[in-house]
Amino acid sequence: MTNRFRHIPQTLRRFARGEDGAQLVEFALILPMMLLVFAVIVEGGRLMWSFQAANAGVRDATRYLARVAPSNICDTMDSIGTYVSASDLATIVEKRSASGRFFGTKLVEILSAQPSYACFDGTEGDTAVTYRVPVVGVAEVTATVQVTFPFAGLFELAGGQRATFTKTVTDQSRIFGT
Repeated sequence: MTNRFRHIPQTLRRFARGEDGAQLVEFALILPMMLLVFAVIVEGGRLMWSFQAANAGVRDATRYLARVAPSNICDTMDSIGTYVSASDLATIVEKRSASGRFFGTKLVEILSAQPSYACFDGTEGDTAVTYRVPVVGVAEVTATVQVTFPFAGLFELAGGQRATFTKTVTDQSRIFGT
């Protein structure tokens, strides 16, 4: 061996025995997993926030419908569609759910919103129920929403088939009328 290279074996042995920087190596190995877990938590929170915003939109649309429909709708037996259209209700749900977006991405899409109402006349089955008025109308809005998972692209890349699911959200409110 020449004089230039005789210190290399000693240096390699010292490097193999040394534990300086071991924590940095361990941290570098764990960091990607920690970042992945953090990203899943954040995206799951975004998904739940968006879905709750869609639920709030259905609730707002139901309240709107309960105010627009006349209080005597059960007496006249009118169609609920003469007072508000399904597209108007879908717009109300869409506006409210759009306020729940983070970073401009849309995780919940409103597919449809359908209005309906039911009349209760003071009896439920065989039981008599006392109301302040003889017949009570209850408005109902049913919306169909499609939820897209935040990491939908990764699911499909990994061979996953289902990156979205469809859910029906329903809310009811007593008709107070105009």
